[in-house]
Order: sequence, then structure tokens, then C-alpha cells
Amino acid sequence: MFYLTCQVKIFSVRLLCMFIKKIGIDLGTANTLVYVPNKGIVVNEPSVVAISIEDNRVLAVGNEAKEMLGRTPDTIVASRPLKDGVIADYRVTQAMLSYFIGKAEGKIRLFRPEVMISVPAGITSTERRAVIEAAIQSGAKAAYLVKEPVLAAIGAGIPINSAAGNMIVDIGGGTSEVAIISLGGIVACCSVRVGGDKIDQAIAEHIKKKHNLAIGERTAEEIKIQIGSALYNPERGSMEVKGRDLIEGLPKAIEITNKEVVDAISSELNDIIKAIKSVLQETPPELAADVMNRGMIISGGGALLDKIDDLITKVTGVPAYIADDPLSCVAKGTGIALENLDVYKRSIMNKK
Repeated sequence: MFYLTCQVKIFSVRLLCMFIKKIGIDLGTANTLVYVPNKGIVVNEPSVVAISIEDNRVLAVGNEAKEMLGRTPDTIVASRPLKDGVIADYRVTQAMLSYFIGKAEGKIRLFRPEVMISVPAGITSTERRAVIEAAIQSGAKAAYLVKEPVLAAIGAGIPINSAAGNMIVDIGGGTSEVAIISLGGIVACCSVRVGGDKIDQAIAEHIKKKHNLAIGERTAEEIKIQIGSALYNPERGSMEVKGRDLIEGLPKAIEITNKEVVDAISSELNDIIKAIKSVLQETPPELAADVMNRGMIISGGGALLDKIDDLITKVTGVPAYIADDPLSCVAKGTGIALENLDVYKRSIMNKK
């Protein structure tokens, strides 16, 4: 009888372990990536939610909602609930998290999952509590918050627990995170609320002032992707841009060159460079020597901007390298941290 009871208990524990899930979420201003251990990235969708004004109901989340941006009638609002890497609209963020957690878990939801969420290094205690509460209300059993540069470094394959200085520059949609990491902790860091979104706005503002043409954020993003670069690159050429003429109010098409885009985004890139310089200035001499030898790693969507590594190397004198698959570094970092939760729990995470 005792043997049978033990076998039943063992079976119960194994069954429980099969269903208890750990989910890593890269909660970005522009995109949200969800990582499930042993499965990899299972969700990669825009951080956009569409809501019906009449009955305050969530109509669409992610890819479907992004298609609605700038194209909705007065009765529907499609927006990003996160601004500068933190929650701007609590209720909408909660709905978005519920959608992504549900999508990661699948149809069978027997137990509430443990969730690890990336947050900017410069997040305030109030903003931190808002993220935790949103995760718990969205169905999480426990919420762990980890600073983005640490997760980006883990995901980029940087040995953060070694006794050496490792520098990471994570340029996201809402924020840019710069950090020196040694022995598993952050030695010096800087978080600026400048990223891909501000770069897109700068492009739209430049076209508005110079060409009297109004364009949407999606068009600005397309310009950045197709012909944008951090330094002048004649190979990027030019492209036709369509929008609304601000003088006549009619549709209009103009030609935009790479040189124009470089000039338009120089101020935003300058803010990121200043953050990098400030961290380098705070770095202890021994770690600074390590960084000079190893170089810095650039991750995040901003790493895909043409010649961003060349610009940073030119201005700082420190070699800069683009991480492998920079878009998913933070999400991969959550996965590695989740799979080794006991190692990382004490030093870099806060739990509720």
C-alpha cells in the first residue's frame, strides 16, 4: 500500500511538472516576443491593441491590430499601450499580456505560469509595480522582472558571470539601454527613452517641415528600413514616399534620399551616443580595458539600422559588433534565465 501511494505521488508530481509553464516575455514598445523553454520563441507580434470606443472592448491584438493603425473609424482606436518601454495604459497592457500569455500556453490551461518580463534599466518603482500587477492580473502565478541589458547580454551569448567587463547596447523601440556587466551584475548603466519610435518620428517630422508632406508612422518606419542609415551610404539610394500635402490637402508623392534620412535622425542617434559615452566614463579602469579588448555588442531592433556599428565605433573609439539575431536577444535571454532560474533568481530578479 505504501509503495502504491509513493508511485501515485511521483506520478502526480511528474504530471504537475508537465503542465507548470515558465514563460519569458520581451515586453517591447514596438514588438512583444514570448519565449517558452524547449520550444523557443512562440510569439513575435507588434505591441498594438485595437479597442472599440462604444463598448470599451478589445477587438484585436498584435499583427491584426497593427494593420488597423492609422486606418480606423472614429469608433475604434488602435494604439500602443506601452510608451518609452513602460506602461502608458494599464488596462490595455493587461489585455495584451493576457492575449500573449494565452497564445503561448495553448488551449489547455491547467495551471498559472511563472512569467519573466524584461523591463528598462531606468524603470521607476511605480512603473515596476504596474508591470508586476498587469502580469498577475493577466493570469501569471508569479512575475519576475529583469533589466533588459542583462537579458540582452545573456541572449547575445555574453558570459555575464565572468570576472570581466562586458558591454551591451540594446536599442529598442522605446528605450536604449547601455550597461557594463561583470560577475552577473550591472556595474554601470544608462537608460534613455530614445529608440526606434523616436527615430521614426524624427523622419516624419523632417518630411513635414521640408516637404510639407504628412506621413504616418508605418510609412516613416518603412523609410528607415529601406533607405535609412546611421552614416551616409550612397548605396541605400532613395525611395518614393506618398502622403498628404499639408498646403493643398491632396495626396502627393515625393522622393526622399538616404542623405536626408541620415540628417533627420542624427539628433536621436546623438542621444544614444551620449548614453554610451556616459557609461564608458563611469566604468572602472580594469573593466574599461576589458571593454576595449572585447568591444561592445549591439542588440535590439535598432541594431538593424545600417552602419549603426560603424557610427558607434567612429565616435567612441571602442569596437562595436552587431549581435547574432539582435531582435530576439532579450527574448532568448529570458529563456536561458528561466531554464536556469535558481542561478539568476537571487542576483538579478525581483519577484512577486
